[in-house]
Amino acid sequence: MASIKDVAAEAGVSVATVSRVLNDHPSVSPAARATVLAAVETLGYRPNAVARSLRTDQTHTLGLVISDVLNPYFTELARSVEEEARALGYSVIIGNADERPELQDHHVRTLLDRRIDGLLVSPTDGSSPLMLDTARAGTPMVFVDRWIPGMDVPVVRADGRTAIHDLVTHLHTLGHRRLAIIAGPAATTTGSERVAAFREALQEYGLPLPDAYIGQGDFQAASGRRVTEEFLDLPEPPEVVFAADNLMALGALDAIRARGMRVPDDIALAAFDDIAWFVHTDPPITAIAQPTPELGRAAVRALVDRIEGRPPQSVTLPARLVVRSSCGEPVPPQPSPPPPPHSSPQRSNT
Repeated sequence: MASIKDVAAEAGVSVATVSRVLNDHPSVSPAARATVLAAVETLGYRPNAVARSLRTDQTHTLGLVISDVLNPYFTELARSVEEEARALGYSVIIGNADERPELQDHHVRTLLDRRIDGLLVSPTDGSSPLMLDTARAGTPMVFVDRWIPGMDVPVVRADGRTAIHDLVTHLHTLGHRRLAIIAGPAATTTGSERVAAFREALQEYGLPLPDAYIGQGDFQAASGRRVTEEFLDLPEPPEVVFAADNLMALGALDAIRARGMRVPDDIALAAFDDIAWFVHTDPPITAIAQPTPELGRAAVRALVDRIEGRPPQSVTLPARLVVRSSCGEPVPPQPSPPPPPHSSPQRSNT
């Protein structure tokens, strides 16, 4: 592997000149710069990022701690973060908290030890002292999707309140009156916010939300199945189950099918966090979609602004209701097949 001394020898300049070119120092003449860059290309030289970071105090690396890498929502979020960071000249190291606060803090400590330039976090709960200490220490940080109330950290998130209201309106229009929710952890902002929005929307239509219709989940599929089984065992089961994330919705669907029941004939199902799979289930699931790629890109831009000395901005984007057919929606009529092509009768030559 070529070294910086090899580049200097190939270009016929000093090592100091090569270093100035690689660090975009303005004192280098255009001719020298062109000669050095040609030598870099010829030799395939790659600067040592660790050594460079010791000189510049920057690694051009961002840390991303997501709540659950198996959740398609966070997988898509991570992808958009990585793409935007790469476009801005940064690499990303990802840590998966698996919805466990202690694992989240482990990843945060590890990333800080690696001297990342900034940190993106979707917190698993709102009570991590490490998060507060990290922010107070001046580490550039942005919360994405979830946040910790009271901390002076920019937040990039989707506002699902209007979309949840639209969902309840839609369900009410379809004639549903007994609506239940599989909630996410109350310690997360998204968990508590979605329950509050659901309750407010029901109140607007004079519909109750009894305690028996609020099931406590953890944003993972097993909890969606467990809570749905509890709903189905009630003396008066709900007509609709609204799962507050996609994995809990898939768990709910498993529980319903395990009872030999069908959606929406026996019970309706809706979800927060639309995913590509929902169009392939039978029936396709009505869901609330978040602008996930836009959230990832906005979070990276906010963090890079903070790193590079510009004032970062919190960003809130709207979620939207995607109506399919899992809540008893009328199935649109299918177009009739085109008639067969007309064929002229054969003429006889006799």
